[in-house]
Amino acid sequence: MKITCNRELLASAFQTAALVAPARSPKTILLNVKLEVQEQSAVVIATDLEMGIRIQVEGLEIEAPGSVVLPVGRFGSILRESTDEKLRLEADSKGLLVRGDRSRFRLPAQNPDEFPAVVGFEEEKYHKVSARLFRELVHRTLFATDTESSRYALGGVLLEMEADKITAVATDGRRLAKMEGPAESVGGHGTTAETMTIVPHRSMQLIERALADAEAEIEIAARPNDVLIRTPKATIYSRLVEGRFPKWRDVFPQRSQAVRIEVQVGPVYSALRQAAIVTDEESRGIDFQFGEGKLVLVASAAEVGESQVELPITYDGQPLAVTMDHRFVSDFLRALDPEKSFTIEIENEESAALFLTDDGYGYVVMPLARDRA
Repeated sequence: MKITCNRELLASAFQTAALVAPARSPKTILLNVKLEVQEQSAVVIATDLEMGIRIQVEGLEIEAPGSVVLPVGRFGSILRESTDEKLRLEADSKGLLVRGDRSRFRLPAQNPDEFPAVVGFEEEKYHKVSARLFRELVHRTLFATDTESSRYALGGVLLEMEADKITAVATDGRRLAKMEGPAESVGGHGTTAETMTIVPHRSMQLIERALADAEAEIEIAARPNDVLIRTPKATIYSRLVEGRFPKWRDVFPQRSQAVRIEVQVGPVYSALRQAAIVTDEESRGIDFQFGEGKLVLVASAAEVGESQVELPITYDGQPLAVTMDHRFVSDFLRALDPEKSFTIEIENEESAALFLTDDGYGYVVMPLARDRA
């Protein structure tokens, strides 16, 4: 293999692929990224056997096709520390030679034929979704997963794909985030109630990172044991999380007596951060008190102190109060634009609080009993 590459373009693809390579593995070949060069194209490939990625590399001048296994640490450092615009790579059975204008590196390389294959996207049935929407789906749900839970299904994001929409859901048992948006089914592909496409937390992080072009469309193919996602420049493969996801629709309250209050993200988040100053690990609850045209946030911790922060709102109905873990509410607010408005639906202090936006985002938080707050 002999190529001349644009260093920055190769570094961008390499760094994303390197996120998949494991830090430790009994299979030492997996600690590398493979570069496959054909006559007219090239891809970098990485896998930990649970997840894999193929990324197209641009900016190459190809003299001779071939493959080489690139060590994540050493080769990544060359790409990062070099100041050359272009690098020349030559690989043979003895290893890899990297040359810049005033630098030269030789690295040993393992046999590229031993590197596990990472499947490409060859599905005929899939869903098309805008990259912008999918990033929003990930951003607004991923924080609600529970990666430490013994219930494996809670360690990923559930994707439900219907004929004309996609829904992402995540929960840790104490709060639940749901986001939906339009999608197009191609080839008649769709999920059923028995299909559980639960994508691991780490895989969703990688997918979000790989969606650099927000204006592009991506293609998602959910299979019985894995999921494939194709962007204009990358294909990502991931095994699914085993287990059954909770019946999340049963968690969303259907209430006729609840009060709905519209507020703005930025001011509420600012007030919440102030009130949370006196919380600690033992006392994470904050009282949300609505009434008389204001929201009052009250917190107290025995060895820390007390806080009370008021925020004018448009609600003048009967006084309402609910105690919630401030971290859970903060996670929701951080996922939104500060200028955006949302609706809080509250029935009483013992019922779940429901947060809703006008673009398909819903968030349920279970209340805290005051003596646990």
